[in-house]
Amino acid sequence: MKNVENDELKTNFLKLIQREVASFSRTVSTDQGDWVVKGFIDIAKNIYTISIDTKVISKIMELLIFPNICAFAEKNGFKIILSKEQNFYPDITFVDKNGHKYAIDIKSTYRKDEKSVNGMTLGAFTGYFRDRKSTKNITFPYDEYLGHFVLGIIYTRADDVVDERKIYGLNDLQNITSVVKDFDFFVQEKYKIAIDRPGSGNTKNIGGLTNIDQLKTGNGPFAKLGEDVFNDYWMFYLTKDMAQAAELPNPLYTNLKQYKEFKNIE
Repeated sequence: MKNVENDELKTNFLKLIQREVASFSRTVSTDQGDWVVKGFIDIAKNIYTISIDTKVISKIMELLIFPNICAFAEKNGFKIILSKEQNFYPDITFVDKNGHKYAIDIKSTYRKDEKSVNGMTLGAFTGYFRDRKSTKNITFPYDEYLGHFVLGIIYTRADDVVDERKIYGLNDLQNITSVVKDFDFFVQEKYKIAIDRPGSGNTKNIGGLTNIDQLKTGNGPFAKLGEDVFNDYWMFYLTKDMAQAAELPNPLYTNLKQYKEFKNIE
């Protein structure tokens, strides 16, 4: 019965925040779809254009939508707790009047074409993800959260090349090219947009979908299998280095097909 109640609470929270983020694009973009941010300004009123660097864009986007997130929390009776450090999970913790906690991680990525994005990682599959009582690099222990969600931001990079060395004045504001445009916001439970492979690089992070429609609808490979399968898969997933450290010849599995065979799942 408790699981049913928790599922209902998660579903209600998801519906509330999905309804809210549908209006976020109006906050960050002009009527033409361009980013409202043009650059950084100093005390001499010089404007410096923004780098196309995804980390820079992501941080500014978080600052822009934060008032919207605060308004959502106040309107729906949630308390907000922000992460203590930049590398802590999650970015935002929502707590309802009964003490239920909901984790929101903000992720952004750019379109590669009309149907796909560059990709996003969905947090670590080691550390606090495996030791669910741990308080290291996480605001509250992982298993204290009723749900884990991703607030995703998809954008398109500008067609024009921006000269980052050029300095503008206030009178030039309308002539400065926005480095990104055409924003799309979505919220989904983390497990529904996860894939069965780590994200790019050597970091031990869960990989995310790259298909835009699947991201927005939460139609990843774990969506039908359920969160319990997602948790089990990633809690025992091993990279080659992790397998060697555990004195295993090879990882137990490296994809969902092998995992199902290993677990004898139809």
